[in-house]
Amino acid sequence: MTQPANSPETPSPEHADSLAQIGVVGMAVMGSNLARNFVSKGHTVAIYNRSPEKTRAVMEQHGHEGAFIPSETIEDFVASLERPRKAIIMVQAGPATDAVIDQLAAAMDEGDIIIDGGNALFTDTIRRERDVAARGRHFVGAGISGGEEGALNGPSIMPGGPAESWETLGPLLEDISAKVDGEPCVTHIGPDGAGHFVKMVHNGIEYADMQVIGEAYHLLRYAAGIEPAELADIFSEWNEGDLDSYLIEITAEVLRQKDARTGQPFIDVIVDAAGQKGTGRWTVKEALDLGVPVTGIGEAVFARALSSALAQREAAQNIGLPAGDTTTLEALGIERDAFVEDVRRALYASKLVAYAQGFDEINAGSQEYGWGVQPGDLARIWRGGCIIRAKFLNRITEAYERDPELPSLLLDPYFKAELEKGLVDSWRRVVVTATQLGLPVPVFASSLSYYDSLRAKRLPAALIQGQRDFFGAHTYRRVDMEGTFHTAWSGDREELSY
Repeated sequence: MTQPANSPETPSPEHADSLAQIGVVGMAVMGSNLARNFVSKGHTVAIYNRSPEKTRAVMEQHGHEGAFIPSETIEDFVASLERPRKAIIMVQAGPATDAVIDQLAAAMDEGDIIIDGGNALFTDTIRRERDVAARGRHFVGAGISGGEEGALNGPSIMPGGPAESWETLGPLLEDISAKVDGEPCVTHIGPDGAGHFVKMVHNGIEYADMQVIGEAYHLLRYAAGIEPAELADIFSEWNEGDLDSYLIEITAEVLRQKDARTGQPFIDVIVDAAGQKGTGRWTVKEALDLGVPVTGIGEAVFARALSSALAQREAAQNIGLPAGDTTTLEALGIERDAFVEDVRRALYASKLVAYAQGFDEINAGSQEYGWGVQPGDLARIWRGGCIIRAKFLNRITEAYERDPELPSLLLDPYFKAELEKGLVDSWRRVVVTATQLGLPVPVFASSLSYYDSLRAKRLPAALIQGQRDFFGAHTYRRVDMEGTFHTAWSGDREELSY
C-alpha cells in the first residue's frame, strides 16, 4: 500500500509489505487505546480518523509501540487490510456511524467484516446488519465495556452478528479481551443486534449499581455522620468481601481524594447532578416494551434525571422539613456500627436485584428476537474488564450452570439463602430509617418492593382487574375456574363468561 505523502511515520521495513490483521476507525481515546491493545498483542493494525491530525497524533505518541499502518483516506485504510478485511468503528453513535459504515461498505469486498464497537441502539444494529448484508458484507455490533483502561488493557466484549464472522473475529477479540482464570471475557452473543442489546442492559445494570452505591454513601455520610476519609476505609473493607467489585473499589478512591485547590474532600466540590448518555434510558424503554419490570434500573435513571433538575430542587429545598429532633441516628436510637453493617447488607441485596432484573430483560429480549442468548455466558464474560465486574458474578455463573432455565436469579438456591440469612431484615431497617430521616433511597426502596412483590402470594392486581372490568369491560380471570369473565356492572351484575 502507498502511504500518504504527509504520513508522520511509515511502517518499518519488516512491516512495509505486510497487511493489517484488523483496522480501527476513530482515533479518540477509546479507538486509539483499542488499536494500541491490538498491537501490544503482536497484531499489525491499520488506523484511520476522519480528521487526519488525530491519526498523526497517535503515531507521534504511540507509533513506537508496534506495527501500525496509518491512513488518511478510507480507500487507503481498506487497502491496508488483509482479507477478509476486518474494521472496527469507534466513532460517535448515530449518523456518524452510518456515514462510516457506508464508506467502508463501498470500499470493501464481499465477505469483509464491519464491526461497530460503540454504544449503538440495538435496533439500529439490526437495521445496519440487514443493510450491510444486502451488500454482501458482514456487520457485527459489538458491545465493549471497560472504559479507556479496558480498551487498552483488556475489555469485556459482547459481539453479535453472523456466526461466520465470529469464526474470523473470535481469535482476535479473545487476544485483546480481559482474562479471568485464563478464560477470555468475550463470546459470541447471538445474531444481528444481540451484542448491542446485551451491552445496553449491562449499562442499565451499571446505572443501578452506581446509584445504590451512591445511596449507601449518602446514608453513611448524612445519617451516620461519617466523613469521606473514613468512608473510603469502609468501602475498601467492603471490597474485601461479598461486595468485591470494580465500582466499590473506585468509590473508595473517589472518597479518599482531596481537592488540590481547596483542600476539601473531592466529593464535596463536585456538583451533585449526574449525567447520562442514553443507554440507561434505552434499557428502561425496551423493558417497558417487553413487559419486564426493571424497577431498580428505572429508579436509577430517574434519580439521575432528578439530580440534574437543579432549579426545581433548589426551589423545593425548604419544604416538608422533619418536625422535632428525628434527624439523626442517635435520636432514633440506632447504633452507628450496626447501621453501617445494615447498609452494607442492603447494598448487597439491592445489587442482586439489579443483576436479576437485567438478566430477566436479556432473557425476554432473547426470546422476543430469537437470539438464543445464554445468560451464564454473560456472567462469565462480565467477570473481568467491564465496569460492573464483581466477585459475585462467579456465583451468577454457577447459578446458570446449575439451572440454565432459572426463572429468576433471586430463586437460585445460593442467592435465596443469602437473602434469607439476614440481608432482608437489614434491608428493611435501612429503608425505614432513611424514610424517617427524610433521605432518598429510590433504588434501595424500589428493589425491596420488587423482592416483596415477587414473593407475595397475592398482589393488589386483583383489585386493578376489577376496576378495569368495571369501567372498561376489560374482563378478568378467576382463581377457581378456567375462562375469561365480565361482570355487568351497570346492569344486574350478572357474571358473563367468554
